[in-house]
Amino acid sequence: MKSSARLSAAALGAAALLTATACSSSSSPGTSSGPVTVTVMTWETPQTNALIDQALANFHEPNITVKRLDTPSGNYGDKLSSLTQARKLPDLFWCGNDTEQQYGSEGLLTDWSSRLSGTGAFASGSFVPSAMQNWKTADGKIGGVPSLMNTYGVWYDVDAFKAAGLPLPAAGWTWDDMFHDATALAHRGGASYGLVADNMTGKDGPFTMSTYSVSAGGAPFTDSANKPTQVTADATYTAGVGKLAAAIQSGAVAPPGYDSSNTQSTFAAGSLPMLFGGQWLAAGFLTDKPKIHYGFAPMPQQTAPATLYDAVGICTPSYTQNTDATFKVLQYLDSTVWTKVLPSSPVAPPAYVAAQSSYFDALTSAKLDTVANTVRTELADTNTVGVRFTTPWASQADDLITAYWTDILQGKKPLSDLQTMTGKINDVIKSNG
Repeated sequence: MKSSARLSAAALGAAALLTATACSSSSSPGTSSGPVTVTVMTWETPQTNALIDQALANFHEPNITVKRLDTPSGNYGDKLSSLTQARKLPDLFWCGNDTEQQYGSEGLLTDWSSRLSGTGAFASGSFVPSAMQNWKTADGKIGGVPSLMNTYGVWYDVDAFKAAGLPLPAAGWTWDDMFHDATALAHRGGASYGLVADNMTGKDGPFTMSTYSVSAGGAPFTDSANKPTQVTADATYTAGVGKLAAAIQSGAVAPPGYDSSNTQSTFAAGSLPMLFGGQWLAAGFLTDKPKIHYGFAPMPQQTAPATLYDAVGICTPSYTQNTDATFKVLQYLDSTVWTKVLPSSPVAPPAYVAAQSSYFDALTSAKLDTVANTVRTELADTNTVGVRFTTPWASQADDLITAYWTDILQGKKPLSDLQTMTGKINDVIKSNG
């Protein structure tokens, strides 16, 4: 299991899923006096699905049977589209924030906002604030419930830092510290670069670099990932991008297009001093046992902490036959299932706050104190920015970012072209307004 919008999409099952719907003996969309089957579709690994099945076996509610649909590896997005077009979506399905926003705005999802209102044990206030806030659509509906959070930071090789005489990264370290360390660590001990950070150099880069600007008192790249009205590259933002570009051109940071498919294993082997990524790598490191001593530091800052927001969740189609039963299973998944799964696979902290202790206890037991501390720090940050647009037209903006971002970072286009890029993206926003 990988986490969040970086939780890797595995596949839906084949033909069986195309005919799967919730079963109810009542024509009422709300309640049923007879047996009800609630279907659940995940994108997890076989190992994690087995843990989920064990947890679901302990769900005991009169007249409700839970059936998890088998989802072997494949193209989750395409299968999800097929099920959507056929109106055969299961009652509960794993979804990203972008899917929830798009489907919710199109009226394709059940709105849970009324059931999540109030101050009960399973209400909006029971979740990480940034998660619930960003799962609301423009009209205040909640088309899905956040499930797992992603936090981002820098994985570092303790031994490489000590050999270079550098202080270890920790909360409060700056962007300047990170670029300095990358320069000092590049080409040492067989490392080609001091830092690999595809979240900065790829199409999500403008959003990641937004944390530099916000941390330094500047404007974010966009005023909202879900409901943007404009994008901006002010002087502070431009200065941050300039520092990244300089580090890339000096050879301290891996350039755009660098093959990052094996960076996790390269880092674990001691050939990469710093790797920008998320907390989900911890679960893999527990299994693979890197030969190095490693740590996980929060996002660097300038004058104040700022971090990226990212969460995945669980959605429900608008045509679910029994919303009462479905919501009970949804609540069980978020409040109980993760407490059974995460001790064996601590991939991400739950968005439901009361379920987080199982995740942090697992990290503590594994002696991953820097991971636990960084995740807590990032979840507590109030300055958060989205990792990417979640709008239906996001691909149009991505095309523009691809056309400008890479060349700017490599010095093929001037920094001033950030204004051209943002201007064109603003045209896209206006045309889709």
